[in-house]
Amino acid sequence: MEAFLNAMPKAELHLHLEGTLEPELMFELARRNSIELPFASVEALRAAYDFGNLQDFLDLYYQGADVLRTEQDFYDLTWAYLQRCHEQNVIHVEPFFDPQTHTARGIPMATVLKGIDRALTDGREQLGISSELILCFLRHLSEEDALETLKQAEPWFDQIKAVGLDSSEVGHPPEKFARAFALARDKGLLTVAHAGEEGPPAYIWGALDILQVSRVDHGVRAIEDEALMQRLIDEQMPLTVCPLSNTRLCVFDQMGDHNILSMLERGVCVTVNSDDPAYFGGYMTENFVALQRALNMTREQALKLAENSFIASFVEQPQKEHLLGQLRDFASAHLKD
Repeated sequence: MEAFLNAMPKAELHLHLEGTLEPELMFELARRNSIELPFASVEALRAAYDFGNLQDFLDLYYQGADVLRTEQDFYDLTWAYLQRCHEQNVIHVEPFFDPQTHTARGIPMATVLKGIDRALTDGREQLGISSELILCFLRHLSEEDALETLKQAEPWFDQIKAVGLDSSEVGHPPEKFARAFALARDKGLLTVAHAGEEGPPAYIWGALDILQVSRVDHGVRAIEDEALMQRLIDEQMPLTVCPLSNTRLCVFDQMGDHNILSMLERGVCVTVNSDDPAYFGGYMTENFVALQRALNMTREQALKLAENSFIASFVEQPQKEHLLGQLRDFASAHLKD
């Protein structure tokens, strides 16, 4: 089953590039940029990856991002992630990046975007991994800061497919960013937003009605609101769910408590994603394997989750059909086994 899950064609729609910074690469970039890390070794850093909640994780996440300084650093970060994708047959990705994390440290937007875009281009040409890029606003900062970030990014809109909303959820409802998202939509960008991870179902309603998102990132607390669940089913609104992240951040006490498969069986367009895999214990295959072990996920359920990921992607319809065709070919070959 694990070999099946690894070989199965997949798309990843909820992935923070800064969250793929493995301890080994963090130390390498720190040495390259003459930065002193507050950890004695890679092992000591890994030991710090034991989070009680979202904020504990974010504190370490922003500290780690400080080693990213040059265009080559952002290239190396993105390329390392794409190589993991290639090993796990993730054939399409739509990663997030957080420009404010870097511009606040004096790193130009161009430095960030050029490094990421160069790696994504190499991923398409050398690894066959198609991609779209999503710029995320940090919701603990002001909407004015988000509007300024959007303005700074305008020269690169041809490289950016959508805007998103991440970071500390509780206390920062979607309506805080209504103007920024309206402007992004006016500029031709799609919208997504983290909602219903630690925040209440009301945040999912706000993401749908105020931010007019095309996908909800996380969304697992929708299960608490039956009217919301029915809307998600009726509209086939995708949820980009991150199982290992949800358990590491104590959204669920253990994987056996996760609701992704129950939502799948009810007809919600749920997808599997790795969120911040360097910090949460696994990339795409590890997330699928965790669901199989804890929830006895079947091959048919895994294939449906993968199908949802392609359906929910932001690629044009001909490319979507091509990706779905690869999954159908795989299913035909393996369901007979």
